Amino acid sequence: MDPQITFSKEELERYSRHLIIPEFNIEGQRRLKQARVLVVGSGGLGSPLLLYLAAAGVGAIGIVDFDVVDASNLQRQVLFGIQDVGRPKVEAAAERIRSLNPYIEVKTYNTQLSSANALEIIKDYDLVADGTDNFPTRYLVNDACVLLGKVNVYASIYRFEGQVSVFNYLQADGTRGPNYRDLFPAPPPPGLVPSCAEGGVIGVLPGILGSLQANEVIKVLSGVGEPLSGRLFLLDAATFETRTLKVYASPNNPLTGEHPTQTELIDYEAFCGLKTEEQREDAGIKELTVNELQALRESANPPFVVDVREPYEYAIAHIDGELMPLGSIGEFASRIPRDRKVVVHCRSGVRSARAIRQLEDGHGFDNLYNLKGGILAWANEIDTELAKY
Repeated sequence: MDPQITFSKEELERYSRHLIIPEFNIEGQRRLKQARVLVVGSGGLGSPLLLYLAAAGVGAIGIVDFDVVDASNLQRQVLFGIQDVGRPKVEAAAERIRSLNPYIEVKTYNTQLSSANALEIIKDYDLVADGTDNFPTRYLVNDACVLLGKVNVYASIYRFEGQVSVFNYLQADGTRGPNYRDLFPAPPPPGLVPSCAEGGVIGVLPGILGSLQANEVIKVLSGVGEPLSGRLFLLDAATFETRTLKVYASPNNPLTGEHPTQTELIDYEAFCGLKTEEQREDAGIKELTVNELQALRESANPPFVVDVREPYEYAIAHIDGELMPLGSIGEFASRIPRDRKVVVHCRSGVRSARAIRQLEDGHGFDNLYNLKGGILAWANEIDTELAKY
């Protein structure tokens, strides 16, 4: 504890509800003020996490995110308003939390966290809070924290379910608690677990889990309470059932096990099988850009357009394609012409590639083209008034 850390009269008034808690008091607030926390992701989890860490008085907060605010984010990402749509998330997030607490330092990284930059970015922080929504980044954050000796406060969400834990916690005996690789030694097969963009999430869930995540950060930093080290908290918001599972260190952990085999960061896209999956799905699949599709539509022989998204997505925005959802695409094979070009699209081009592969392998089509970038590319390049989601 740095005895030089002091508070102005305004700060003491601001944090007064903390200061009157006997276990917390001025010492707990000092620990928060001297702490440096890096939040990876400023979306659904990052929104409440950043708001509550800033409000609590964490002295220095770093924000890593390379995305921009989209209208579809506003259903759950309460950090942002309609006026922020189109802005870099880190820029809008920093502005919002500075307005909430002018006594904190905020640093932004408008970049994607990667094996090339993670160690350099994380090394200057005491703790990392992982608010990401994909497996490569979760493994990257975990491994970087283990290699650097940093605590990793983790949360994840899906539909109505969420989980929280504290990884690599420095225990009283000087050893470190379990980390993410003790809980999940290997990632699931690509495509088995949909992202929130594909599977959805109830808007209030990240607010609940992000707040619990902020609570764990504050406990770790202040030394008050018992952090979720060696435990995984599970919440089903639909039934409001909760469970807390024990997490044990694995002797086979490649970073911290009995015979460690990994001493540096790796290629996490390849580790999670995503590069292999993309190569498999895209290999040999013909593509068209949105500009090429627009030109074809205005020609004498317009293509047949297939939309493989879900009905609710089609209701939000569409480009007049025939709705044939991916999950039942084989049932629509007889309706798809074979004597002219057929352009298949989804939101971004991933599901449509899978649909084409199924139709080619299972039904012998050879006239299918994937719309590169999907309806998002169409909205960005052709019809900027089209709703994004």
